[in-house]
Amino acid sequence: MTLEQPLRHSPTPPPLTLDTSTFNTAPIPNKHIPFCSPGPAPGSQQQGPVTPPATPPTKHQAIQTLSILHPATSHAQVIGSPPVYSIDASTLAKSLAHQAAQELPDPKQVFPWLHGLHRDNQIQLAFFMARRKSLRVTPKCLRGITILKAGGDLTRSRLKGAISAEECLNLQHKSLPAFLEIDPKDGFSVRNFQIQAAKMAMVSDIVIYRSDDVTDDQFIHLAQIVSRAQRSYEERRALSDEASSEFHTFVVKSPFSDFEENHPEVVAIDSQGRSTGEVMDFFQWERQEMCNMSKASEISKNIWLGPTPDSSLCNTEAGSSDFDILIEASDTASPPELSTLQHIGELSKAAPQHLEAPSSGSVIPPVTSGSESDPLTEMCQWMYSIANSGSDPYPCDDDADADADADGDIPMKNLGVRPRRILLHCADGYTETTLLGVAYYMFAEGIPLHDAWLRLHCEKQRNFFAYPSDIALLSSLQPRLLASSPRFRITRSKIALKEPAWLSRIDGSLPSRILPYMYLGNLGHANNPDLLRALGIARVLSVGEPVTWSKAQLERWGSDNLFFIDRIQDNGVDPLTDQFEQCLNFIGKGKHDGKATLVHCRVGVSRSATICIAEVICYVRARRLNVIIQPHLRFAYELLKWDEVLQQRRGEPLRRELEWPTIAREIAAMNKPYSR
Repeated sequence: MTLEQPLRHSPTPPPLTLDTSTFNTAPIPNKHIPFCSPGPAPGSQQQGPVTPPATPPTKHQAIQTLSILHPATSHAQVIGSPPVYSIDASTLAKSLAHQAAQELPDPKQVFPWLHGLHRDNQIQLAFFMARRKSLRVTPKCLRGITILKAGGDLTRSRLKGAISAEECLNLQHKSLPAFLEIDPKDGFSVRNFQIQAAKMAMVSDIVIYRSDDVTDDQFIHLAQIVSRAQRSYEERRALSDEASSEFHTFVVKSPFSDFEENHPEVVAIDSQGRSTGEVMDFFQWERQEMCNMSKASEISKNIWLGPTPDSSLCNTEAGSSDFDILIEASDTASPPELSTLQHIGELSKAAPQHLEAPSSGSVIPPVTSGSESDPLTEMCQWMYSIANSGSDPYPCDDDADADADADGDIPMKNLGVRPRRILLHCADGYTETTLLGVAYYMFAEGIPLHDAWLRLHCEKQRNFFAYPSDIALLSSLQPRLLASSPRFRITRSKIALKEPAWLSRIDGSLPSRILPYMYLGNLGHANNPDLLRALGIARVLSVGEPVTWSKAQLERWGSDNLFFIDRIQDNGVDPLTDQFEQCLNFIGKGKHDGKATLVHCRVGVSRSATICIAEVICYVRARRLNVIIQPHLRFAYELLKWDEVLQQRRGEPLRRELEWPTIAREIAAMNKPYSR
């Protein structure tokens, strides 16, 4: 049985791509998502949270998707058998606009079919078919438009939503063309985003266009293959006693230049391979938001934290040329020797120098607390020395009597070397650099781990994601880091090392600050009320997972600040749509009262993430930090329906920027680097 489970730690993901043509049809798990059981199958008698009964039919369930391309007989037929029809660029643009202006079918009409129900996958079938076996039937309400690019090169001349033929067709047997059998044959998953484009192609009119390098013969040949695949699929459905709708193949007779000149709103990438900006680009938006969120900032004098400089992506205030030393945190790096550090320090006088250091989660905590020095403390001492005018990190006793500045610091011994600016960086600006960044902040500021944790998050507005091993390591090194801290030695004050109770209960992560008034987290965060108080969070919205607080804690927070949504499992069956209104009202009340709300479920990636996305319909995924949020298929689909509701309330005409298969395809592409 293939379950969606994580690995302990993952390296920085490789560059992303939206080319999903090589996707495996196996369920795609996420290395950062702890396993969370979806609960019992619908209708089972098992103990535990139960799935609510089926909601009575609503008026939305009668929706039948209409299309300008249907009936096909209203368009010119260019091939007789199998039939292929011809349209121009204007007709396709109108068809896409018409489709985007229609309501999507109710989730009950298209699920669980969209989850992927392979006839041999007994696990998936047993779970979803427990209510009624008719759910496996292909929905009659769907009539989409799938756009194929002849030639398959999607890096240029790409229309909105276009895919390659290899993504939906089995081209191995050209004499027997057919759609790919993309429903997973084994395992259980409610996050099969990678199969959605191919599934929707089976219930779509398919439009084929080409760029100038595709010949007429290649163009027509592909159209014939597609039309035969459609006829084959209809025959299969007939054999299964399914009433099938007839879908057709269309070729665009207009050149691509016609789209560029007259219909730029449907051009995603122009003929020169440049993004037009006319079409939503999830991948680019996510990376840009991550850059904005984690852009380099100074956490201590001349010490900066931020993403690896990339002028082509991030318009940051500080680039690589603004620093003397750039330290990249890497999973494969070893702690640098003192001689190496000294050499780098000398070279940085002339030109920027690059150095690697161990990343978060890659250093094993020491098993003893001997008096010997450790590489992490040595590196903090070296960084402090060259960031503070080349001063001796161990001021002599006479220095302690010098006049202190407004912050309590005294002038350090100037060795005639200008201070060096240092950037601690990694790909996303927080994950790999957390260990070294927190250690240095403790050392430079002379504060214990729990204070460093909160100050970096609340005062410095830095995001980070530590691992349990980082917590253990920093806790064990805390006495040594503080004892050797310049601030500690200068002030000669005693620093309380008593840790608050909340520190021992965290796994290295903090709730993710999505907006000033809304945090996203997991059940562990929710069951740590002292941590929430320290972060300024005063309200808790629990989605499907109740908190286990003491009576005293419940009374201290007050019932008005706690809200529990029951009977919602992360199983691909239970709906969230009916809960959006009351959840958002609860969050809005906190915002009005100046109180931040924690929204959580068990893991903080699906149910609670869906609620947060419903609140902002924006950048929640990027701000969930190292945990890649992944609402399952049905929740993601319900968010599209919720967007329809919001447009109607604003009195706006309905219009989707992207269709369901395109959104699912891009989510799959963004998740692919994190999959096994």
